[in-house]
Amino acid sequence: MSGTRRKFFQDAAIFGAGLVGMSKTLSAESGGSACAASAQTNYPQPGSKPPTAGKHDAHGHPAGHAAGGGRDAFLPMVTPDVPDLPYEMDGAVKVFKLVAEPVKRKIAPFKTIDVWGYNGSCPGPTIQVQQGDRVRVMFENHLPESTTLHWHGLEIPIEQDGVPWISQKPVPPGGKYVYEFTVHQEGTFFYHAHSAMEEMMGQIGFFIAHPEKSHRPRADHDYGLILQEWAVLPNNTVPNTAGMEFNWLTFNGVSGPAITPMIARLGSRVRLRIVNIGMDHHPIHLHGHQFVMTGTEGGRAPETTWYPMNTVLVGVAQARVVEFEAKYPGAWMVHCHLPHHMMNNMMDLLRDRMIETMDQTDAKALSQMQTLAKTVGFEHVHHSPIAEDANETKGFPQDAFMEMGMDEVVAKPETYGLPANWSAEMMGMMTLIRVLPDKEYDEIIARKKSGKPAGEHEHDHES
Repeated sequence: MSGTRRKFFQDAAIFGAGLVGMSKTLSAESGGSACAASAQTNYPQPGSKPPTAGKHDAHGHPAGHAAGGGRDAFLPMVTPDVPDLPYEMDGAVKVFKLVAEPVKRKIAPFKTIDVWGYNGSCPGPTIQVQQGDRVRVMFENHLPESTTLHWHGLEIPIEQDGVPWISQKPVPPGGKYVYEFTVHQEGTFFYHAHSAMEEMMGQIGFFIAHPEKSHRPRADHDYGLILQEWAVLPNNTVPNTAGMEFNWLTFNGVSGPAITPMIARLGSRVRLRIVNIGMDHHPIHLHGHQFVMTGTEGGRAPETTWYPMNTVLVGVAQARVVEFEAKYPGAWMVHCHLPHHMMNNMMDLLRDRMIETMDQTDAKALSQMQTLAKTVGFEHVHHSPIAEDANETKGFPQDAFMEMGMDEVVAKPETYGLPANWSAEMMGMMTLIRVLPDKEYDEIIARKKSGKPAGEHEHDHES
């Protein structure tokens, strides 16, 4: 019997009853040893140097998060706009505390919705471990109804699988439950409530299991995106989880242009992990580069299956991992290619007034959009040029009045140096991966460390 299978059945024997989990809760709460090691403690800045420079391990690879027991150091994944979940050590066990609770999520500068998430975040915070780790998740339910946690894609004992009534009793409001298992896999997994409507309320988070031995070729940047869609009626803040028409689309709980761009050093290798927990499949397209799909929710794919492409279809409940060499400098789009997923709900943008798409005039459109801009506190920039006799053409307008340039509202270190009005057509599932030469890359890293955003007059084109 293999070591991993033997360990699996040992786990199953140890956790053959839910009562064992509860006893672990009491033990941990009464004073298990804890050395307060954050999931981000001692993490290097991803991509701090290209493959040929900087600190390297004994194998000549860039240094990552320290590992023991003969395991390679790993580079942690960065989840833009979503925090990592910190952990403490109880002996050799990594202990995470996860709380299901209502969350207010600002998905755009002018739109905040009421969702459900974990630890104040939607999606929930990213859990990062390494293959071979023993993991304990101290779970608390602060929702008004019962819930559970399912570990999507992980091979764990049935008592830890999180299916209500089948593998455990539902965790009641105010209740607690302990999930504990050994991670013998590596790959891109996720956790979520195993109730359909709770999933649609936002209850999902990454669970990343880094491999014991680093994959080759080794990535210099590792990013993660969670795809979600929301049906939010005008003048409402609560998603209609029974609705089938989705009008707000997000990466990591944020809609363009508020999504934080990803940055990569020119010449580096980039890994992008994408998870989908909605009702629609999403063809995710990368501009300017070709990538290969190196993994799924089942783990690493054999290299013999890799082939070049630039659009990957991420189906519901799937994970797709792609990697590429950042060869070409610029601000390259990463977006879902479904047309309605590249926009926000224009009716909702105008509060109680519906945009009259077939009867719009230049002056009226500008007035309506500026009304919205004033509620946020920015000046709406005039849209791209239109013909003087535009209204005489059947079908006009389409995209003419949808631009919403709001550079100053969404400014952050990662947007520094982008062209003026860069945010005008960034909507829905749209973000950027900025491939930058050393000077520009180092400038943004310095700004992130200092907390200095892009200034109002600091826009410039990419090098």
